[in-house]
Amino acid sequence: MNETRLPLNRHQIPASPLVLGCMRFGGEWDGLPITDDLVHEGHQAVEAALEIGINHYDLADIYTRGKAEHVFGRILSERKGLRDQIIIQSKCGIRLALEDEGPQRYDTSGAHIQASVDGILSRLGVEYLDILLLHRPDPLAHPQEIGEALAKLHQSGKVRHFGVSNMGSEQIRLLQLNTSVPLIVNQLEMSLDKIGFVEAGVTVNRPQAKDQVFPYGTMEYCQAENIQLQAWGPLAQGRFTGRVVEGQRPEIEHTVQVVNQIARERGVTAESIVLAWLMKHPAGIQPVIGSIRPERIRACRDATRIELTRHEWYELYSASCGRRM
Repeated sequence: MNETRLPLNRHQIPASPLVLGCMRFGGEWDGLPITDDLVHEGHQAVEAALEIGINHYDLADIYTRGKAEHVFGRILSERKGLRDQIIIQSKCGIRLALEDEGPQRYDTSGAHIQASVDGILSRLGVEYLDILLLHRPDPLAHPQEIGEALAKLHQSGKVRHFGVSNMGSEQIRLLQLNTSVPLIVNQLEMSLDKIGFVEAGVTVNRPQAKDQVFPYGTMEYCQAENIQLQAWGPLAQGRFTGRVVEGQRPEIEHTVQVVNQIARERGVTAESIVLAWLMKHPAGIQPVIGSIRPERIRACRDATRIELTRHEWYELYSASCGRRM
């Protein structure tokens, strides 16, 4: 995919077509300390990502209870000059169910957003974030309060750009009406297994529309407003690229066969085909690869150099949804 198709590039942010998701950095979601082995594992993942041209890294304050950002901070401190070569994106707005701190919940209060950013910067050991995303829609959100918090973070230089995650068009629209800073990213679950982003459009005025949960109009709204759509879970936990699928629904097994056939014909990996399917969409979707395994990261290398034909794209889509158009 041509990088100029990315909305982020049109915002003068030189982001790569692929993002490395760092949710698995730091090991388990426990309170155990970070080890040198975990830092080494992170280094290997970043090295593999850099090798295939990835300069965009996605984190969140809750990933492995903050350890992911600590590990990434160690990597930055041990690879001099790396910070200036990459785009760092993190998320806030989820509070984990820790001891004496109440239930797991969403919190987009102004005070929590600002405190979260201070924590993120401290763990990463950096002076600013390139992009901050609000992690989930908070039913108790006050849009004006959020807008004021984002404006303060921007004015202070702590965050350069902002976006959201897992939100529909009307939720974004309401936030944008209440803040002076542009919201330029929306990260959603999209893959060959999670095809709601396509189904929401093609099932309009058809009986299947009643079963859709993906927010209708979100893809179109983001395209119209020049908002970068990012796909979390784009490899569908390996369902189409080597994970055992026996016993899965027939659509999965059929899609695996089609993925492998096209991969053989193209001379590339199955991972590259699965990602290229997403990147064919005219919205310029940016897949967030959530793996820490270097070999799996490298297997995505060719996704950016191939473009599926309409025939191939619809063949994969039809296999996944289990029906012809």
